Amino acid sequence: MPQNQYDGKDAESAENEEIMKKHFRQGLILAGSFLGAFSVCLGQPEPKFTVLFPKDGPVTTGWVVRTWANVKDAPEWETIWQVWDGILYGGKSPTHKWVGTWLLSEREYGDFILEVDFKFINGGATGNGGVALRAPLAGRPSYHGMELQITDPRYEFSLYRYGGSDQLTGAIYKVLPPIKQVYNAGEWNHYRIDLRGPFLKVWLNDVLIQDANLDTVTQKVIPHEDWKEAVQPLSQRPRRGHIGFQELSELGEQLLYRNARIAALD
Repeated sequence: MPQNQYDGKDAESAENEEIMKKHFRQGLILAGSFLGAFSVCLGQPEPKFTVLFPKDGPVTTGWVVRTWANVKDAPEWETIWQVWDGILYGGKSPTHKWVGTWLLSEREYGDFILEVDFKFINGGATGNGGVALRAPLAGRPSYHGMELQITDPRYEFSLYRYGGSDQLTGAIYKVLPPIKQVYNAGEWNHYRIDLRGPFLKVWLNDVLIQDANLDTVTQKVIPHEDWKEAVQPLSQRPRRGHIGFQELSELGEQLLYRNARIAALD
């Protein structure tokens, strides 16, 4: 092929290559701009967390101890909740009598992210407890706020022979069963609870187990026989209240909590 044809082809190829490079660079700029805007829209700064139990010793300041049967009342027997080596030990009585109690925050919360680890000290076969969410200081958190259940099925079904999955760990007690049961008996488990307005999300051991719009949870709630008053559906319960931790295990078992922290979002 004559030399001048090579030169023409080379010039045309070079021109096309430059055009392609220009378009490629423009594409990268546009893509970068889009991704940057997208990340700004979706990205949210890490919320500021507050450690709930920063000091060892009996828990007193900022918290109240109430009986499980109705949190307007103090327990019948002296009950001590205390922190040792960063671990919160579920309340027990120095009288060695059985008590079931809630440790409830004096502060109220509306929208928040709450994280906590939990474990039964002796494996959990007779263990029971829970996490109170938006609870008033009267009635029962499970019926008047929300209770995120912590229990061992061996124990729960020994009490309630015909109980269902809405009474097991990860359930919003007596209302919403967990999407999946991933509780590990005898081991440390981790809750992450995200409450924003009517929207509730809960992860247990990094698995999403609750994803609910509380406005749509209107089904009737049937309480246990020892509670005689009517119970409102979740859609009508408070959107602001106290958080707390329950110890309802039998003698010889105890619920432990650690790494409890909260980020208030309102």
